[in-house]
Amino acid sequence: MSTPTILRPLTMRGLTARNRLWLPPMCTYSVDARDGVVTDWHVLHYASRAQGAFGTVIVEATAIAPNGRLSPFDLGLWDDSQVAGHRRIVEAVHAAGSLAGVQLGHGGRKAGTPPWRPDAAAGARTATLDGWDLVGPSAVAYPQHAEPRALRADEVRAVTADFAAAARRAAEAGYDVVELHGAHGYLIHEFLSPLSNTRTDEFGGSPEGRRRFTLQTAAAVREAVGGETVLGIRLSATDWAEGGLTGEDTAELAPQLVAAGVDVLHISTGGNVPAQVPVGPGYQVPFAAQVRRAVAGSTTPGGGRPVVVTVGVITEAAQAEQIVGTEQADAVAVGRPALREPYLPVRWAHDLGVDDWRQAGLPIQYWRGAWG
Repeated sequence: MSTPTILRPLTMRGLTARNRLWLPPMCTYSVDARDGVVTDWHVLHYASRAQGAFGTVIVEATAIAPNGRLSPFDLGLWDDSQVAGHRRIVEAVHAAGSLAGVQLGHGGRKAGTPPWRPDAAAGARTATLDGWDLVGPSAVAYPQHAEPRALRADEVRAVTADFAAAARRAAEAGYDVVELHGAHGYLIHEFLSPLSNTRTDEFGGSPEGRRRFTLQTAAAVREAVGGETVLGIRLSATDWAEGGLTGEDTAELAPQLVAAGVDVLHISTGGNVPAQVPVGPGYQVPFAAQVRRAVAGSTTPGGGRPVVVTVGVITEAAQAEQIVGTEQADAVAVGRPALREPYLPVRWAHDLGVDDWRQAGLPIQYWRGAWG
């Protein structure tokens, strides 16, 4: 049989992932020392998913500044001392055959919350920790969080510089992919949305103004990482709320991001305001397809076609194969199922009829345990 589409190689800016299945960034809140430094747990966690044959593994949201952490227990790349730990993750992921990426982010008005834990007290991640330097584009609070301090224009530019500095550290650590976190109600998303950005200066007041921080940051990061690193951005295509971002807004922004140096558009939705979200199988795929159409005629500065990644309640091999096979997206990110099943790509290969375990990505040491 022919190779399933999701198992075919994917080339991005000259780098080739062995397949089109991504491990998306998922916060684990596991830096107990609160210093942003990678631990053994992180190395094992990401290496196991690479061993499980994901083509591209993206490390969880990693803060560009201490006050940009979503919780005190987040990873960081705001200091040179944090590079060595990330290099350990990269080396382990590469050794298992996957491309290694990291998501760089700033939590904005949603930063500084208690980490999610199954046994945490009621209300975890619904309030701001006392004393946290909470900032945003405007002094508009996320519900049940503290009111953020509106960044001055010079501070906005300083945050762009922080993103670029963290990206340089990511490149130094050896990451193949650097992804900007522009989704789920964090700082970049906050600037893009009129529901959280009420500024009237150069960084607000119109769609062009609200996009300026994002586009300037993408351009600065592209310059910082050079021409070989793949640059991606995760976007919430819609706020699912009246007066907020729409799929049309994001489709209009997408080619501008490509022109600024972005190679990969990783499309999610929501998170900026409480909303009624119609969650269901593949519910975000239409937004990825809309973005893919919007950039169909674009060429990245690296000379390739932009790659669009979709995510969200994609839980079956046939579902993922249909999405990529019908060109609604170039790749599929599989999050929560991969938390319980690190070798999910291998099982999906089996589900699609692949019995060549080398093709599926199963390490030779485990072939005796493969399906008969």
